[in-house]
Amino acid sequence: MPNFEKLELDGVVLITANRFGDERGFFSETYNQSAWRDNGITVDFVQDNHSASSQTGTLRGLHFQTPPYAQAKLVRVTRGSVFDVAVDIRCGSPTFGKWVGVTLSAKAWNQLYVPAGYAHGFVTLEEDTEFLYKVSALYSKDNDRSIRFDDPTFGIEWPIEVAKLVLSDKDKNAPFVKDIDTGFVYSKGGI
Repeated sequence: MPNFEKLELDGVVLITANRFGDERGFFSETYNQSAWRDNGITVDFVQDNHSASSQTGTLRGLHFQTPPYAQAKLVRVTRGSVFDVAVDIRCGSPTFGKWVGVTLSAKAWNQLYVPAGYAHGFVTLEEDTEFLYKVSALYSKDNDRSIRFDDPTFGIEWPIEVAKLVLSDKDKNAPFVKDIDTGFVYSKGGI
């Protein structure tokens, strides 16, 4: 059974799957709907995504989709490592603007569950890093949103100097959270 560790933000969970290895390699069950449900993760995943980043310091985020295409994400690294961040963007939440960051790596074989209502991003800590994630809603161009990675409302402490970050134009030019409607309103026990 994987290890499920609830982090300080509501619904964000760090998961470490078991790996069973021998001289041939290893086997790991990286997702099991029943085990995840037993640990409070009850979303249905509908799409898998895979990204590769060739350079250390590649930052992707902060991304989210607005309702009704809001996405919960289950993210992991299969090669290399990242510093992964989830930010509460639910208006009225007692933790609005708070963030949690963890290092995910192929070596640690850990994953992060990020519920809908959170913006998500990561920065690569190694060259040739590969990042896989499951999402609970299909991609919707009309609902795709970004928030600046360096938004002072959040104060995220990225482990790579800003001058060394590799960013897409979309992420460089993303708005600050104060300038957008995230589409998420907090209610106790959910979005």
